Amino acid sequence: MVKKLKNLGPGLLFAGAAIGVSHLVQSTRAGADFGLGLIWALLLVHLFKYPFFQFGPRYATATGESLLDGYKKLGKGVLIAYFILSLATMFTIQTAVTIVTAGLASSLFGGLISIKLWTVIILLICLSLLIFGKYKLLDKLMKIIIITLSISTIAAVVFAFYNNTNPVSLKQVFPENSLEIAFLIAFMGWMPAPLDISVWQSLWAIEKNKEPEKYSTKSAIFDFNVGYVSTIALGVGFVLLGTLVMFNSGEAFSTSASVFSGQLINMYTMSLGKWAYVIIGIAAFTTMFSTTLTTLDASPRAMAKTTQLLFNKNSKLNYMFWIILLSVGTVAIFIFLASEMGLLVEIATILSFITAPFYAIINYKLISSKHTPKAWRPSKYLHILSWLGITFLIGFSIWYLTTL
Repeated sequence: MVKKLKNLGPGLLFAGAAIGVSHLVQSTRAGADFGLGLIWALLLVHLFKYPFFQFGPRYATATGESLLDGYKKLGKGVLIAYFILSLATMFTIQTAVTIVTAGLASSLFGGLISIKLWTVIILLICLSLLIFGKYKLLDKLMKIIIITLSISTIAAVVFAFYNNTNPVSLKQVFPENSLEIAFLIAFMGWMPAPLDISVWQSLWAIEKNKEPEKYSTKSAIFDFNVGYVSTIALGVGFVLLGTLVMFNSGEAFSTSASVFSGQLINMYTMSLGKWAYVIIGIAAFTTMFSTTLTTLDASPRAMAKTTQLLFNKNSKLNYMFWIILLSVGTVAIFIFLASEMGLLVEIATILSFITAPFYAIINYKLISSKHTPKAWRPSKYLHILSWLGITFLIGFSIWYLTTL
């Protein structure tokens, strides 16, 4: 068991990337607006997305190559589609998560530094950690971040329960009006994360395999399961926090992630006392910092590998090129396109929704094909769950597009 825990890495990086706006904002809002009534949605979407995320580390450790190598084997068109989709969303997503992190830092430190300056500071910190520490430091750092995040979130839930005087209902509900349905779709669509993170998982698994300790396919699946269960547990934790502190409070919540984060911290202070400010502040900040750090590593890593496969092995469009481009692009979008941020996030969200079936189908096709060793192809139950998941995601995307 000690060896298994030591081998944890890419699974926790998955958790770090996934536990972000979907948890801090969407899960807390679900609790604030519906109490515990949407727990069914959180569990259902985790179940149906599970196979397609798990196929990333499964394929990488079973074959020694990333999902991107596999996509090329399925046809160059698949890899080109991935490149275009990633290029269309990576800057917007990075800007969005960095702004929320900067907003939280500004709130925690009393607004002494502007959000613009915090955005640059946070990017520089992440950039330094990744360029000088590389994957090894990211791997070690994420273990500390996830432990801190888990302890602070659990502590916040326990204190919220202790101070709660209202009855908590476990009755499950289904949204009725168009606004509530729109929220449900967004909640499920981003929970726990967009499906293209499976590609990041496979790349992190390849990096993990370069370490002296053996990172087998069995170890990789165990590692992923630990990370995945963490996203479920913390998702439920944030729904509980929203229920215990915000449900029936009468407060109007902002749709802006950064403003909502500030409201969240302030409501804790009002409800539980000033001492709670530090605990929920740490939980909120580590949630978003982990996402900012992992996305800043993963997108350049994926784009570098994609350009290498599409053009040539000695391409100058390497990890260093993409990480600097992403950092500069993030700051540029924030400074020059801040007023268009809402539209850019909406475009990225729509692309994440409608491409989910694409990633599900190609991941399933690849893991079930001759390119995967027979011993590591899906079991009968995983096949069934994959078919159900693909059906769910196609139906879900159609539902989303018809409610736009």
